[in-house]
Amino acid sequence: MPRQEDATQLLDRLANDPQYDLAETLRAIIGWLRPPDPDNIALVIARIEDLVLALGDRPGLREHLRDRLEQGLEDARHLTLYTGIGLFSRKGFFREAAELLYERINPRPMDRADLRDVLYHVFHDPKDAIWVARLPDDAWSRLLQALGCLSGEHPGVLQRAREEALYALEMLSIWIAAEELEPELLRLDPSIAERNSAFVAQEREISAYVRDYRLWLEDPDYERVDDRHARVLLEQCKEQIDRLRRRAITHGNSLSLTHLMERLDQTLARIHKLLDLLEPNSGDEPRQAAVGVFRDLVTISARSHGVRALWQDNIRLVSRSVTQHVSDTGEHYITRDRSEYFQMLRSGAGAGLIIAVMALIKIQVEALGLSEGWNTLWVSLNYGLGFVLIHILHFTVATKQPAMTAARLAAAIEETERGTADPSKLADLLMRVGRSQFAAVLGNVGVALPTAILIGLFASSLFSTPVLSSQEIDYLMDSLRPIMGLALFFAAIAGVWLFVSGLIAGFFDNRCAYLDLPGRLREHPLLRRLLPEASRHRLADWIGYNYGALIGNFLFGVLLGVTGFVGYLLNLPLDIQHVAFASANLGYVTASEAPGLLLFGLFLVFVLLIGAVNLWVSFGLALYVALRARGVRMGAFGRVFRAYGRHLRERPREFLFPPRRASTSDGGPDDETDAR
Repeated sequence: MPRQEDATQLLDRLANDPQYDLAETLRAIIGWLRPPDPDNIALVIARIEDLVLALGDRPGLREHLRDRLEQGLEDARHLTLYTGIGLFSRKGFFREAAELLYERINPRPMDRADLRDVLYHVFHDPKDAIWVARLPDDAWSRLLQALGCLSGEHPGVLQRAREEALYALEMLSIWIAAEELEPELLRLDPSIAERNSAFVAQEREISAYVRDYRLWLEDPDYERVDDRHARVLLEQCKEQIDRLRRRAITHGNSLSLTHLMERLDQTLARIHKLLDLLEPNSGDEPRQAAVGVFRDLVTISARSHGVRALWQDNIRLVSRSVTQHVSDTGEHYITRDRSEYFQMLRSGAGAGLIIAVMALIKIQVEALGLSEGWNTLWVSLNYGLGFVLIHILHFTVATKQPAMTAARLAAAIEETERGTADPSKLADLLMRVGRSQFAAVLGNVGVALPTAILIGLFASSLFSTPVLSSQEIDYLMDSLRPIMGLALFFAAIAGVWLFVSGLIAGFFDNRCAYLDLPGRLREHPLLRRLLPEASRHRLADWIGYNYGALIGNFLFGVLLGVTGFVGYLLNLPLDIQHVAFASANLGYVTASEAPGLLLFGLFLVFVLLIGAVNLWVSFGLALYVALRARGVRMGAFGRVFRAYGRHLRERPREFLFPPRRASTSDGGPDDETDAR
């Protein structure tokens, strides 16, 4: 590895080579500053200090470099720097991804007069985004000042920068005003097309601001309009976008709509940055704003060197559009007081009763000796239709809760200040979520197990033969063993399918709202002939409310049923273990060949371990996706766990049993929604 040249050698190289223009000069300087380890910020700061000292010792060379950079900046186009970097494209994901891939295979020549291309050329390493983002503003300020980029001594550069920023400001404002004609936004709120909407009003105000600013540049004595009113209108646009997002939850979302609103947010943020840059007051604030904008543009440009960043951004948008509906559903799975708790317990008990029958049907289907394909079909239908029946009867499968409640938890985190959860409120919500899931698990297992025992004993007395053969007993007992029987691994697979089914339900709920499926059914020509108006409306409302849950539950059953068939095709030992079915299987084993009390207790513990894996895998995946989709974080887990432990010490009974009345410790509207 060649030895790193020092600052003096770098400056000699830049001064003696006539081929160095703006792009190559900056590329050489950044290449010298670039650390081998992008996390080593101290090395970058030390090199900046060395470069600043070296430039200070050679004022003639410093002036030569500054003239070169200023001449390049004065001749370059700045517009695409502000309008093309960090803003979602209007082309859509697939077209943009195809263009990025083609650029990697056959890149176009760099336009050295375009600052966007120059920035892309200078910060060409994808890892640049890491150290650039972490480098403090004062370090960037020191570097830019040393190079003369913030001196303001060259009026041509400052004039060019202001003209380009004003033009970019005007174009971005027009983009926002034009977006209100998008059919997706008009579908959510037709009133935004009114003459005095915030989108159009901000364009008028920005246009007036730009006009006055240009007059002020020509005549410094001219009393121009400041940007305060424009910023107020921009905040109103932001509020309008937030209202549209809330409407999208009930009226349906789509990737294109989420993409559009994210682009509006990005454009508004960029306008705010440009207004900060154009602030003519002297002092450090404009320089700090310039450094901040520079760092943001560099970070975004460095991330855009491949399809990965585009893929991550669009996956986040897809996840958000789905998890919004899952979060709304999750509110119904969280109990606060005893009445809701016992209702959840009864709901879980009803599901346990049906699951005991479903487990028996599965055992009998597999005893028929059908081919793998037909066996998978009937087992999948048993699971799918059984889960649909449970939903129709308003019962609760315990392990269906985590995927829903995790999204609700992420929504609660997002609602807190700066996207970081308050530990005490989050601990209280975690307490309620855990208690609700315990009630549902207790209902499922507490009913499925004895029901299976009773059914098994009744069948044995009726037909004078056990429900299970000795081979089936051995198979079911082995399948419950955590390690040797791979039960925990199979439980993790079921947890993944639980998570996926939650996303499926959220997707179809969103699709139902987006298409206004209830409205279509109310006015469907065939239904108008077959059903009276009242019945038609009830059917439409019922399908609209249950559409996602019905499809999600059915496909969850199909996923459980086909797992073994996939293992058969791949010659792998794949299966699923679900806590409720595991408890029912244990019940049928007990009825067929009564084990000893200790052995029964041991296998009951195995069943509970399966349930724990079901819950935590599905909950962890759902929480991760929901947090990433919303761009929030849980903050310091240690503080959350300490608050959770403090809550347990102060109110230990509430870990498994709710208070008589709903707690108001966290206050606010969240408590009300959670009780629904």
